[in-house]
Amino acid sequence: MTAVYLNPLTDFGFKKLFGEEPHKDLLISFLNTLLPEHHHIADLQYTKNEYQGVTPTDRKAIFDLNCISTSGERFIVELQKVKQLFFKDRSVYYSTFVIQEQAQRGDWNYRLSAVYTIGILDFLMDDASTEVLYYAQLKDQHNHLFYDKLTFIYLVLPRFTLHRRELKTLQDKWLYAFKHLPELDSIPAELQESVFQRLFEIAQLSQFSKEERSAYEDSLKHYRDLKNATDTARLEGAEEGFELGKQLGLEEGKELGKQEGLEEGKRETARRMLVKGMTAELVAEVTGLSVDQIKPLAQ
Repeated sequence: MTAVYLNPLTDFGFKKLFGEEPHKDLLISFLNTLLPEHHHIADLQYTKNEYQGVTPTDRKAIFDLNCISTSGERFIVELQKVKQLFFKDRSVYYSTFVIQEQAQRGDWNYRLSAVYTIGILDFLMDDASTEVLYYAQLKDQHNHLFYDKLTFIYLVLPRFTLHRRELKTLQDKWLYAFKHLPELDSIPAELQESVFQRLFEIAQLSQFSKEERSAYEDSLKHYRDLKNATDTARLEGAEEGFELGKQLGLEEGKELGKQEGLEEGKRETARRMLVKGMTAELVAEVTGLSVDQIKPLAQ
């Protein structure tokens, strides 16, 4: 069946819905379902999403969306389609750029505005939590809040399982839209608020120009390639690791076999992607291998 609405988990779809000035009311509505009431956004402006380090040789940071509210709070919004190594480290690293950006020349008392890093995850995090929404802040050894101006919020979409008839809050409805928008062919009765009327209008593929449709199709293909390659790597790595561990016949051997199998699964997936003409950068994004590790596999 031909899709009626775009997939918001593609790069094009996410930027189209939430990254354009005329549509910022959608982003404001969505963010306000996640934020404490005292930091609800009345208005915001998009700011630069690429940061160079202190020196030209430092690593850059490129955000999906970077915004600032009229009262000064900063918001980094990231769409993560596949699991990456050291994902939490990456989130913390990214937050440092908008913290340092607040520094002022001359006399300054170091007072900072709140920073929120918001990740929309299309994968399960490696932790024991079963929550759809995951909030993290700095706490002391007594589990008391130490600092309330740095908050990490993760939406773990695979854990969201509510059906339409179970949607109660605006937050429920936004999560449902993120997960199910490309499967729908009309606006559900449960999503009749004006903000969703706007969402469905903007997401309708039939009103895209030829250039926009082509850009979306490329983005959708990239999304599907990432998901398929990731699923393949996970399956093959787990199978090969289990077999090697079973042959070793020891608990320690099973763990070693699992790890070696996962690594070999990554390399084999990388080889297949390269044969299909995918770039080393895309292969690195999917497998977690470095570009330097991937290049010899093409030979």
